[in-house]
Parts: sequence; C-alpha cells; structure tokens
Amino acid sequence: MPVIECDVETARARLEEEGVSVDSGNTDHERWRASRGSATAVAYDDKVVIQGSNPQDLEALLRESGGRAHVYFDGGSRGNPGPAAIGWVIVTGDGIVAEDGETIGTATNNQAEYEALIAGLEAARDYGYDEIHVRGDSELIVKQVRGEYDTNNPELREKRVTVHELLTAFDEWTLEYVPREVNERADGLVNEALDEA
Repeated sequence: MPVIECDVETARARLEEEGVSVDSGNTDHERWRASRGSATAVAYDDKVVIQGSNPQDLEALLRESGGRAHVYFDGGSRGNPGPAAIGWVIVTGDGIVAEDGETIGTATNNQAEYEALIAGLEAARDYGYDEIHVRGDSELIVKQVRGEYDTNNPELREKRVTVHELLTAFDEWTLEYVPREVNERADGLVNEALDEA
C-alpha cells in the first residue's frame, strides 16, 4: 500500500486536473478520497495512502515526476507457444515502486518477453521517470532492441518498433542483459501468474 508524503491540497488539485473526481473523507481524520480504476487514494494531514489492487492507477499521478528508476522485465510461456505471462518491476533507491504479473493468453517465449518489456516501459513512462535502466534475462530481446541482432519475425519486429517508440519518452536509458538470478522478482511474477491461471 503506497504512502505518499505530500501537500494533500496540491495532490487533490493534481488529481482534479487529470479528471479524477475527489470526494470528502469518510471520517474526521480523512481530508478527501479519490478513486480511479481499482485504486482509492485517501488523504490525511500530510500524506496520501493508496489502496486497491492497482495502486499505480493513482500513484503515477501523485508522485513527483522525474528521477531515475530500474525496470526489470521477464516473460515466459509453458509450451512454445503456450499459456504465457509477463512480469515487470520498477525499483528506485526507495525500493519497489510498482510491479505486476499477468497472463497474456497464448504466446511464444519471445513474444512474452517483448510484451513484458513494453508493459514495464509503459509503467515507467506513466510514472514520469526521466532516466531508466532496463534489465532482462532474455539476451535475444536485449540484443534485438539494441540493434546487435536482426529481427526476422514480423511480429517481433513490430514489437521492437513499439519498444523504441516508448524509449523516446525518456531523456536517458540503458538496456542490458542480466542472469536470471538478478531478475528473480520479475521471473517470480511470471510464474505466479501462470500458476494462478
């Protein structure tokens, strides 16, 4: 449950500018409440607490934009193609900012890896980071995006174009291959999503 220390009236104005309706609080201690998607923000004197299954629906609007983050991504399928899932994690010096793991239907391992990368980049963009350092344990995807390998598959080529378009949202970025043990959290999110499917 994210807690954002801030001026709650400034936070309220930011939400209203984004078209989020803000209501009065339910108790004497609550200054106001706002909901979007499956997230609810509750304001107290000097902080906003975000509840719900997708806190990023509101958190990205309330956090100060800018700064640097690490984005870890992983995708996989059971069978190739087969039931597939993605996982991504955004980490800063404060710890894990956001993460998600979900099934994406039937896909190959490479398709799932690209989908995970795209989802992680979209989340980092929505959070407003200026600089990102992206890490994944698929050497193929990393080298295709960096232009070291050709992409012969038309669908993967299209996904690579999408990745490049998303990367233009950042002032600075890096993309590197890391061993699976360094990418453990994103990998775990993939397996959890597949186990629950």
